[in-house]
Amino acid sequence: MKKILVNIEPWESRVAVLRDDQLENIYFSSATDNVIEKAFFKGTVIKVFPGIQTAFVEIGQERAGFLHISEIDRDLAVNKIEGADQFDIIHDKSMEHEDDQKQSSFKRAAKASISAIFKEGQEILVQVSKEPVGEKGAKLTTCFTLPGRFLVLMPNIGRIGISKKIGSSQERQRLRDILTTNLPAGMGAIIRTSAENADEGEVSKDIHFLLKDWNNIVEKYKTAPTKTKIHEEVDISLRVVRDHLDHTVESIITDSKLNQERIYTYLKNVAPEFKYKVVLHEGATNLFDLYNIDKQVNNALCKKVYLKSGGSIIIESTEAMTSIDVNTGRFTGKNNLEDTILKTNLEAAREIVRELHLRNIGGLIVIDFIDMNDLKNRQKLVEQFEKHLKEYDKFQSVVLAVSEFGLVQMTRKRSGKTLIRQLTESCQACKGAGYLKSSRAESYEVLRAIDQKLAHLGSKGALVLSVNPEIFDFISSIEFNSILALEGKFGVQITFLSKPTLLRTQFEINKQ
Repeated sequence: MKKILVNIEPWESRVAVLRDDQLENIYFSSATDNVIEKAFFKGTVIKVFPGIQTAFVEIGQERAGFLHISEIDRDLAVNKIEGADQFDIIHDKSMEHEDDQKQSSFKRAAKASISAIFKEGQEILVQVSKEPVGEKGAKLTTCFTLPGRFLVLMPNIGRIGISKKIGSSQERQRLRDILTTNLPAGMGAIIRTSAENADEGEVSKDIHFLLKDWNNIVEKYKTAPTKTKIHEEVDISLRVVRDHLDHTVESIITDSKLNQERIYTYLKNVAPEFKYKVVLHEGATNLFDLYNIDKQVNNALCKKVYLKSGGSIIIESTEAMTSIDVNTGRFTGKNNLEDTILKTNLEAAREIVRELHLRNIGGLIVIDFIDMNDLKNRQKLVEQFEKHLKEYDKFQSVVLAVSEFGLVQMTRKRSGKTLIRQLTESCQACKGAGYLKSSRAESYEVLRAIDQKLAHLGSKGALVLSVNPEIFDFISSIEFNSILALEGKFGVQITFLSKPTLLRTQFEINKQ
């Protein structure tokens, strides 16, 4: 069973999702964060670049957002090319596939330059699909999406998509029929995994809830000043509750009375059967301490993860991919080596799935399970691994069979920052490399740098040479003759000092 814990503090909000009291997901939101992903803006086109098929749109943020032609829905493209009003076509698409003239317009729009769609100074409704990164502004789209409990509404894209994790063809058709019946003409949706086995009333209620949001956006757009935000995602606590709410959730625990009331009100509107599961934590012990959350988060920042059997997995991420290595460790098993290896691999498979979504690791992933000779055991391992991914991981993934080298290759959809990127920063000493040069190597580099510095100074007399304590210890105990040699070479007198504020690669030379 699952629990959702919400810890509200003046400086930060944290939400944890536990399965059988083991941390499954963790989310953070600072009071100073300016989160605009999924937000809607009334923007103004300020620059159009046909060469890169991109328009830059001012949305009232620090930097203008960019809108590539691939992120423009085809109805909007037709509207702008033909001079129609944007919302006229968004809401009138019932004859889309029967109107030959409109089909011809779609073909022209698909081949058009972005300069034929937008002109500088035009106002446009946009949604942020990706947060600004560094010097790059927000990525924008006009292919709008509004996430709900069972589906993601696409108000201006008339297509229906269904989660691949819903395997039954009958269930897929049932859900498709529900959407076809309840969605307005021309609108589409993506059915989420949580919709599986949901009754029509629940799905219909979700649709109407999202349609209300969309209609509010349309009305606000008509009267809002340009370059303003007109709609944003719900806060982190409601978002996590919405995305993780299912019948395996036994309680939603928060330590804020105000937050308890907000979650209760939200559930009363979207899922009233869950509203009584919202509980207020009032004990003296911090909510996250009570469930040992911080320790589990710290463990998720480590490369090595220990398995209950005594085995372990090593997780290392690079720019290109993430590699995971499985080891038996001290686990010896009870029967034979093959049995030991299989049990370790099966335990590791389940833990790897947990670590992937807890650490939010995406992209290309290569797993080096312990090699097994029995082909049936290899097949069993991959089947169990895929089963765990389907049951416990909401993001789309593709898993290949075990390779000739005993490796399992997979891809997992990326979504936002990894846990390590959220909670850590590069070490100032190693610059993120994960290792430091030895004291000997660093000391010799410092001595060479000091030699060059003294050659350029050209001054004689008494000098004070300050270095990092570790470098000081090495040079003073092993290479102090090098200091004497520098004194003789440049005709100076050096006072050698240890200075804790200096990094290992730094030194200071001052006149005494």
